[in-house]
Amino acid sequence: MAPAADAVTELSKLNINGNGETRKKIAGRCDMQLGDITHHNVLQLKRLNEAVFPVTYNDKFYTEVVTAGELAKLAYFNDVVVGAVCCRVDSYELQRSLYIMTLGTLAPYRQLGIGDMLLQHVFELCKRDPGLENVFLHVQW
Repeated sequence: MAPAADAVTELSKLNINGNGETRKKIAGRCDMQLGDITHHNVLQLKRLNEAVFPVTYNDKFYTEVVTAGELAKLAYFNDVVVGAVCCRVDSYELQRSLYIMTLGTLAPYRQLGIGDMLLQHVFELCKRDPGLENVFLHVQW
């Protein structure tokens, strides 16, 4: 198994929340799924990023994300876009790595497992590609 896949196995065991809080409970239908980013819905990604992140991404970012395939996904909650993850294959410390460019969920939809679903998708990408040695991202508070 590739080093990134080993780390994925260990990370998936962690309680990422870590503060003892449990997930929110929602009454009614709770359909969560991932979908592709296309020319038809890329503006939804742009609006989501504007709401979630303190930085503005340029048009080149959105053009590249549309062609990223499995490396970029929208998260839907009851058919509404509420989160997204966008990655690219990059080099980190001279190793082939998966860079998480963005990973975010709209505030009202946090603690529902959407971020977990997005991370699990990233972990699955790593498991399927034995050449990936690392997964990395940058955070901003």
